[in-house]
Amino acid sequence: MQIAVIGLGKMGFNLGLNLLSKGYEVIAFDQDSNAVKKAGDAGMIPAANLEALCKGFSGKQIIWLMVPAGPIVDQVLESLNPHLQKGAILIDGGNSFYKDSIRRQEALSQIGIDYLDCGTSGGTSGALQGACTMIGGDPAAYQVVKPLLDGISVEGGSLYTGPSGSGHFAKMIHNGIEYGMMQSIAEGFEVLQRSNYEYDFAALSHLFNNGSVIRGWLMELTENAFKKDPGLDAIKGVMHSSGEGKWTLDTALDLGVPTPVIALSLMMRYRSQMENTFSGKVVAALRNEFGGHAVVKAND
Repeated sequence: MQIAVIGLGKMGFNLGLNLLSKGYEVIAFDQDSNAVKKAGDAGMIPAANLEALCKGFSGKQIIWLMVPAGPIVDQVLESLNPHLQKGAILIDGGNSFYKDSIRRQEALSQIGIDYLDCGTSGGTSGALQGACTMIGGDPAAYQVVKPLLDGISVEGGSLYTGPSGSGHFAKMIHNGIEYGMMQSIAEGFEVLQRSNYEYDFAALSHLFNNGSVIRGWLMELTENAFKKDPGLDAIKGVMHSSGEGKWTLDTALDLGVPTPVIALSLMMRYRSQMENTFSGKVVAALRNEFGGHAVVKAND
């Protein structure tokens, strides 16, 4: 089975490797020619442009988009459209806003193209070794790619969530929850850091992740970050926000659902742009650990 991957950044490249390991023939494209060459060296079929990518299929076109949310997705779709065959399946695996996904699905369905919105979690390691995927869109199109999605996900880590937009909606809420969880961990470690006790934060993170109520992957990543930099001295407490937390909060307000923890965690991200805090360092370090998101170095 063939599948194309458009967007060979940290997530897209690892996803391509994951697909290769499952026996798929992967056609790869990115605007960065160096990324395309790297994909070719790894065993993927490099495409010089989107037209070449579409012509590389010998059968049904199945294309996974892993590009930044927003106008770039629409630009890629506009460039793809002239080269798509009727019945092609597009999977948007990025963090697109769910209403944009609904709009795109409605427009593409008019020309016989299926568009699935796929929330993809697990960070760069998940993209490579087994992701968590939540998929919305036409159920018949989903059934075509279900084996593929099950294959690149961890066991029990793939779910058809329902109509168009539901996959990205679920991922949006997932990320809102993530904001609150990371902020809670960060605030706890700032209290520890300001106390009169000299804790080994890596050891304490390891302890918390063995048998305690708050054990989990985020705590494992907290340990990893402190092992690399015990005091997180090399980075500033600048916590960037890629949009999903704000979308979650906006949607909660529209639905009349109180989400104070998510709201305050989002506010703290904005505050971090103005003030350097230890809790900000913890969240910045966590985002770097799971997603490879850039941190602001202390000497910048």
